[in-house]
Amino acid sequence: MAMSLPHQIGAISGSPLAADAGGVSGEAPSSATVSAVWRVPVATNLRVSVQKTGMEMDRVSPSPPLSPVRGGLRPDLSVAAQALMSAPVTTEDVQDREYVVGGVSHKEDKKGVPVYVMMPLDSVTWNHTVNRKKAMNASLQALKSAGVEGIMMDVWWGLVEGEKPGEYNWGGYSELLEMAKKHGLKVQAVMSFHQCGGNVGDSCTIPLPKWVVEEIDKDPDLAYTDQWGRRNYEYLSLGCDTLPALKGRTPVQCYSDFMRAFRDTFEHLLGDTIVEIQVGMGPAGELRYPSYPEQDGTWKFPGIGAFQCYDKYMISSLKAAAEAIGKPEWGSTGPTDAGHYNNWPEDTNFFRKEGGGWNTPYGEFFLSWYSQMLIDHGERILQSAKSLFENKGVKISVKIAGIHWHYGTRSHAPELTAGYYNTRFRDGYLPIAQMLARHGAVFNFTCIEMRDHEQPQDALCAPEKLVRQVALATQEAQVPLAGENALPRYDDYAHEQILQASALDIDGNSADREMCAFTYLRMNPDLFQPDNWRRFVAFVKKMKEGKDVHRCWEQVEREAEHFVHVTQPLVQEAAVALMH
Repeated sequence: MAMSLPHQIGAISGSPLAADAGGVSGEAPSSATVSAVWRVPVATNLRVSVQKTGMEMDRVSPSPPLSPVRGGLRPDLSVAAQALMSAPVTTEDVQDREYVVGGVSHKEDKKGVPVYVMMPLDSVTWNHTVNRKKAMNASLQALKSAGVEGIMMDVWWGLVEGEKPGEYNWGGYSELLEMAKKHGLKVQAVMSFHQCGGNVGDSCTIPLPKWVVEEIDKDPDLAYTDQWGRRNYEYLSLGCDTLPALKGRTPVQCYSDFMRAFRDTFEHLLGDTIVEIQVGMGPAGELRYPSYPEQDGTWKFPGIGAFQCYDKYMISSLKAAAEAIGKPEWGSTGPTDAGHYNNWPEDTNFFRKEGGGWNTPYGEFFLSWYSQMLIDHGERILQSAKSLFENKGVKISVKIAGIHWHYGTRSHAPELTAGYYNTRFRDGYLPIAQMLARHGAVFNFTCIEMRDHEQPQDALCAPEKLVRQVALATQEAQVPLAGENALPRYDDYAHEQILQASALDIDGNSADREMCAFTYLRMNPDLFQPDNWRRFVAFVKKMKEGKDVHRCWEQVEREAEHFVHVTQPLVQEAAVALMH
């Protein structure tokens, strides 16, 4: 008996149809309506929703626009896809973009914003094979037919170098990359040096390599630590970046060796199929501290989080910094009056708006040190990545978290605990953008789909204002900006918000600038629901046409509806193999 398209392709998520591999386990199936999409989940704390807003924890990063390849599709599917995606293009529509990668300038005549789609977290199994191969193949063909530029995939440190240091098993990834190449899809490969599991959107558990965990067990100070002694195993503390604490290698050397092994193994695909390397730099792959961990209910939205600088290596650095300015008394500990994970700014002496410690000489010293340590961490890893991938035809990107709750306060407490020294009186994103500019890296930012009025007003959430600030910072630093959505959204409201944000029309001054790419979270059963699929196809087309092509949504959706009608049987035919 023929099954519906979502059930046929739905096996890709590794979970029942009601669960979303890129969303929250236990959440009800999303529908086309906003109210259904934002349903309150069971026993889960959403970081971004009408009730609870924040960050999706497991993401990968977008990539530069490259010309789409039509190869790899069935001829009849390819014809339908070309009919959908071809739109009248005038000379005025085409923008001449220039990117600098590894010191080499690359010009691309490309209009619009290419869309990439995130793969499931467990696309490669512990047995080093492609998970649900037939479903994966059918789904990639469907994505290609819809005009998607490519996919992004986590390359997990804990999977590849899991057993012994220096021994890499790329099984599964080789097959998945060849599958993408066959379908003419570009790939953004994420060097995932963090743990998967325990946070929103984590549909599986992939810890750090076994031998790394053993070293942390011997020396717990290799893990990020809060003032109450809680250790965090999501990512190694940046305080030990340059210490040979991992079987004679430093963490940065381990990251570098991993990236070198990836480069050498897949060099034949670099610049053609693999077009971007996103370098993981913290929890969830983001350049930040693990200040709002959800595992075991430690943090709940919209708590301010907690500083993560209490391992002995971080304290040693803080002590040296305090002594260097003649204030040794400032170096023994971080702020002791900054509250707990789930406090609000006004609950604390350090973050309150009137007379808060954040706005004192001590606060300025500590926050400058804390944020600079994070930037230095990014700099160290980017130096390595840049040298490894220079002249390989790939872009390098870094993920920055979109921490938008309490953004309307003076102190911006959740951003401060995460390592972004951004307050009402200081721009915390410009120094990050400038650091990325020094290495020719892409600034990848999230929560692009969110609108201020959809968020809890009492938490003073302002994702739109935050995205605007980041866009201005990247414009000033002359860094390409890429974006992604924070939670699965299939409604036109979210799509329209993404279109508007990706145009980068700041104060009416577009400066011929758009986001260099957009990453859509995530390939899952709900995406292939007929109504959601139709909206997604229309969204991809609008993004690719660019901001200078003015056509109404209704016209694009009519074209998308015809496309879905023509191609759905073909996609179903490919996907029905899942049942055999």
